[in-house]
Amino acid sequence: MDVRTSGARAAEAHAAEAHAPGAEPPGGKQGREQGGKHGEGPGEGQGRPPTGADPGVPGPGGAPDALGPHPDDLPDGLVVADETGLVTCFNAAAARITATDPADAIGRRLEVALPLEDLDGRRWWALTDPYGGLAIRAGQPERNLLLPGGREVLVSARYVRERPTGPVRRVVVCLRGTEARRRTERSHAELIATVAHELRSPLTSVKGFTATLLAKWERFTDDQKRLMLETVDADANRVTRLIAELLDISRIDSGRLEVRRQPVDLAAAVRRHVQALTAAGHTAERFLIRVRGPLPRLWADPDKIDQVLGNLLENAVRHGEGTVTIDIAPAPAKPVAEGPAEGPTVERTAVTVSDEGPGIPEESMSRVFTRFWRGSKRGGTGLGLYIVKGIVEAHGGTITVDRARGGGAEFRFTLPVGTPAYLA
Repeated sequence: MDVRTSGARAAEAHAAEAHAPGAEPPGGKQGREQGGKHGEGPGEGQGRPPTGADPGVPGPGGAPDALGPHPDDLPDGLVVADETGLVTCFNAAAARITATDPADAIGRRLEVALPLEDLDGRRWWALTDPYGGLAIRAGQPERNLLLPGGREVLVSARYVRERPTGPVRRVVVCLRGTEARRRTERSHAELIATVAHELRSPLTSVKGFTATLLAKWERFTDDQKRLMLETVDADANRVTRLIAELLDISRIDSGRLEVRRQPVDLAAAVRRHVQALTAAGHTAERFLIRVRGPLPRLWADPDKIDQVLGNLLENAVRHGEGTVTIDIAPAPAKPVAEGPAEGPTVERTAVTVSDEGPGIPEESMSRVFTRFWRGSKRGGTGLGLYIVKGIVEAHGGTITVDRARGGGAEFRFTLPVGTPAYLA
């Protein structure tokens, strides 16, 4: 059975006539007869393709890619019905989503080939009546509908008319699975739950201490007042950090993370973070900084790089054991795709942070840079490494995690070097 749409056969004839006048079109006489006249509807020579696009757009099994995208190349399901309500296009994505063979759908009534119900169990085609409803309608917005068996699918439709308020010549239906949207909804729900949990504890502390101080200020000694105020200050800082993380996630997810490049001394930045950790009570002997070779000049956002280094070092100290080693070295250029690279030119700088702790289980390494991943139960929101990855990638770099030689975790990120284009 030929499951091609009439528009596909028309596209073949159209392409042949355009490129080789007088030559026999693909499909021979049959292709020429099926082509019809441009502008005729499916019932008048079937010369227009079912997608509502130009005549050169092929249907399933249609013309080459040079004539336009093939319906089976579309990531979403596409179902097209002609002016009589018969299905003329049923692409591969629609077949996958509905579990229906295109050969069984082509030529059948739209409501039979694609039986849909709303969430209340009512037949959707009977409710919307695309061919007999109001003539001013242009289609249906995307909504959740049910396939046979109760499986949800996202459906939108467009009514194609040759003129406003004219009869419907084609109904174009787009189908999408709900899995991606459900994953997004679950991610948002997890984010809200995490934020609520992380905010509740410090805000409860702040509220309790301030209320106590206001009610019984004279009863406390100066040392007791200082301790409570220091606790309030620490909890306020915790809330501030959480809000900053949420803003970073929003910018990363929307592609709006700004990178203000300046010359950055990575070795000096690492030493500054190590000094802060030693001032906080960690022994200086626990840190080993190794700078190898002259480093190329790095242009990056200093605040963002501080955020990356601070997160990686704090994780190594909090979750790791033994010596925390920080290696800074120039990284060789990546291999050139076309032909061999010309010499060992340095285009990147690599920073490696490793420890001697238990490390990260092999089965968890693929989830390290996802939201809410926690390596242990020692606090944290699980958002830090997700933000680190977003910052490094916004600089055009990469970050990986592996097992260190000493058995602990090893994080390595590389950043491209060189003067920005606007300063070159």
